[in-house]
Amino acid sequence: MPHRFKGERTLMRIFIGESDKYHGKPLYEALLEKLRAKGLAGATVLRGVAGFGASSMMHTDKVLRLSLDLPLIIEIVETEETIQSILPDLDEMIGGGLVTLERARVILYRPANARSSQQELHRIEGLEPE
Repeated sequence: MPHRFKGERTLMRIFIGESDKYHGKPLYEALLEKLRAKGLAGATVLRGVAGFGASSMMHTDKVLRLSLDLPLIIEIVETEETIQSILPDLDEMIGGGLVTLERARVILYRPANARSSQQELHRIEGLEPE
């Protein structure tokens, strides 16, 4: 599905734990599968080295026991409408965590294997005035 990203979009960040599960599989994997199935432009999972959340329990890679539950952040940039449409799915899938939304201005979005002629098209998306 081709995506036309131009100008203002919404950045969603989902903060969860590495040990969180959904129907027996890692929650981050289940979320990525759901986001991809819904046709979102992309998502990235980032692994933190330390953090704490609502429980105030410290999770760090310095303590072997807690290194099995490091913080994860899933970032998605999409249209506001698309983000709003997936919020019910997230509510059903995420037990404990945090979801934030903020505005983002997209200035580049293209696949790594774009031909030179395609790169020019993608390079200017979001850069020209409205």
